[in-house]
Amino acid sequence: MVLDGALATELEARGADLKDPLWSAKLLIERPELIREVHLDYFRAGADVATTATYQATFEAFARRGIDHQGAERLMRDAVALAVEARSEFWAVEANRRGRLRPLVAASVGPYGAMLADGSEYRGHYDLDDAALAEFHRPRLRVLADSGAELLAAETIPCLREARVVAQLLTEFPGICAWISFSCMDGARNCEGEDIGACAAELNAYPQVAAVGVNCTPPQHIASLLRRMKSETNKPLVVYPNSGERYDASSKQWGGANGIVEFGTLARLWFAEGARLIGGCCRSGPTDIRGVSEFAHSAG
Repeated sequence: MVLDGALATELEARGADLKDPLWSAKLLIERPELIREVHLDYFRAGADVATTATYQATFEAFARRGIDHQGAERLMRDAVALAVEARSEFWAVEANRRGRLRPLVAASVGPYGAMLADGSEYRGHYDLDDAALAEFHRPRLRVLADSGAELLAAETIPCLREARVVAQLLTEFPGICAWISFSCMDGARNCEGEDIGACAAELNAYPQVAAVGVNCTPPQHIASLLRRMKSETNKPLVVYPNSGERYDASSKQWGGANGIVEFGTLARLWFAEGARLIGGCCRSGPTDIRGVSEFAHSAG
């Protein structure tokens, strides 16, 4: 399946100012129509999945903006509705349905570190226990599991402990499944330094975890990470790397690489290494996803 690409950095490329703790979720309040437009463009580029603007949409983050629990829940549901509306518009055109799967909507579940808005999703080592992590994730999972999305995307998870907490919480919502993808520091370890193969092996035991993999990780690490995971799990592998640039959480800026990545070419390599859900993360866009889609169609 072809996943979509970045949401927040694509919104910024279209003029949105996201230097804000809410990141893309800020536009749920200010410019929801722009989010819908990006979803639609990814479908047009060939994406089989839209990932919603809920990565940093948490009750805690909205509360800091003076938005109460009910209002925050409404905004989370609105985020899913925007992706569903974009899919409906795309699918209503007969030409768009030829040779295509009906696209899915995946509700993004960002890590605890994303709520902190300090780059912790690229470090891990949280200063709270499993019970507190579960209490952070449970209310949002409850909303998103009943939001109209077909599945959840627990993404940019820096450590096995948080992935395990999310996987265990899924049992409280038996009607939904999720993919779980880690942020990684190199070709062997997640951002907290744990072996990615061991992470994949442990998540193999959870039937509601539909796929495992990595995201928001430099492209040069993906092939090695896939090799480590594929021998440890029978679940489909999901990969959607960033452009290879580094994110500075204090300045909210990307830098350190030219950002030029041939996603369509690399998708061939990642597919050969076992990836079956392929897309892009930060600093990728519809053109990159079109390249992945072209490869997917050539591969049959």
